[in-house]
Amino acid sequence: MRKVVLFSSLLVFGLIASQAAPTLAPGFWPSTRFPIQALTFLALAYIMIRVGSEFEIDKRNLRQYGWDYVVAATAAAFPWIFCCLYFVFVMLPQTAWSDGWIWREGLLASRFSAPTSAGVLFSMLIAAGLSATWLFRKARVLAIFDDLDTVLLMLPLKMALVGLRWQLGVVVAIMVAFLVVGWRLMKRLDWSMKWTAVLGYSVVLVVFTEGLYLLSKNIDARVPIHVEILFPAFLLGMMIKVRHEDHHDAANHRADAIVSAAFMVLVGLSMPEFIGSVGAAAPAVVESASHIAAKTPPMGWGQIAFHVLMITALSNIGKMFPAFCYRKEASFHERLALAIGMWPRGEVGAGVLVLALSYGIGGPIVVVAMLSLALNLLLTGVFIVVIKSILRRGGVEAPLPVPTAAH
Repeated sequence: MRKVVLFSSLLVFGLIASQAAPTLAPGFWPSTRFPIQALTFLALAYIMIRVGSEFEIDKRNLRQYGWDYVVAATAAAFPWIFCCLYFVFVMLPQTAWSDGWIWREGLLASRFSAPTSAGVLFSMLIAAGLSATWLFRKARVLAIFDDLDTVLLMLPLKMALVGLRWQLGVVVAIMVAFLVVGWRLMKRLDWSMKWTAVLGYSVVLVVFTEGLYLLSKNIDARVPIHVEILFPAFLLGMMIKVRHEDHHDAANHRADAIVSAAFMVLVGLSMPEFIGSVGAAAPAVVESASHIAAKTPPMGWGQIAFHVLMITALSNIGKMFPAFCYRKEASFHERLALAIGMWPRGEVGAGVLVLALSYGIGGPIVVVAMLSLALNLLLTGVFIVVIKSILRRGGVEAPLPVPTAAH
């Protein structure tokens, strides 16, 4: 619980620092943009390699995972759609509703609400003594699948923003190649997963993706080739066979916690200056390339707080879909607890916001998304308490047998 509170606090701290720094250090702050972005991508690559290493399926029995993927993808789609509709129809004036760019940017920004934080969820459920339950086993599969679904969906979302360009064809070819290699070599690479090795892999991936981006930018600055770090990092983690000693290495756990904490600060620091667009007494709009930022009316902090609560509620309501599935496997109390178990958000959602910022999307909507992410992360401990209470009411006290059916 302390780790969850710490991560949430660090995200908010980074967010506050990103707004104070331009005023306190106007000459120095602009020069930090590139280092902050590079370190953010490095930390994100490290985290996604770890997330990918948790992904393991039995290739001999793929049918059992089909329904799980449908449930995970649907549970990821509902909060995404709900938040996008709220961003456009509630936070923007009616004159902006017909703007296609508004919808494209809104769809990308609202995707932060889709992925469940697998790492936070697993650690909290284990700490709560629920690791031997059906809930834990099913939540583990669904959380990994909705992370994968989020990673895969970034390509069409990017296509909607940049259009059909030859550079996008190169990105598709690279991603397909990664996907084929990742599938064929799943859990077959006998590489070290010590934190130093994972950090080294992350450096190589960031150098490759950002180097390709800078090289292609010299060819066509309008549409450079940019392979989001989420995808190759996840697939690399998926390919590496995790050794028992690495999985239980105390140094690895410490490093993971430090990287995740640093990532939360970096995500906050990556936020462009928005005080001018949300402060009641500040200038009306800060100059931005974002269509959403340009068309969102100025908001006071009271309005921002209200929107954060509404977005948080909508994103969690959207995650309730699993409660209506798996009727042959589990009781209603277990299914309800599973749905609530999908509420925690974390690093992957923050990674989506980092990518949204890299495309120039900003303004109050991204502020609301980031604060909602922090609030949801902060409430993870409350969610776990609610889950235990629901299971207790349903009479689920002892470990359950492994289910024989997928759905």
